[in-house]
Amino acid sequence: MNIIGAGIAVGLAVLGAGVGIGQVGAKAAEGVSRQPEASGKIMTLMIIAAALVEGVALFALVLGFMFSQG
Repeated sequence: MNIIGAGIAVGLAVLGAGVGIGQVGAKAAEGVSRQPEASGKIMTLMIIAAALVEGVALFALVLGFMFSQG
């Protein structure tokens, strides 16, 4: 049961991270299309936000592996 629960938890976390990165990319593209002169700042913030979202997904993956072992 631990393995099934860990798999579901990791799957939901990765699904949420994918949706989050999609939203970040979409809003960044929208922001650049509205203000092209601010594209450097927007892209920098987008990369930072995407890295943070991806970090949460990796953290969930590690926790899933830890909980599936015990």
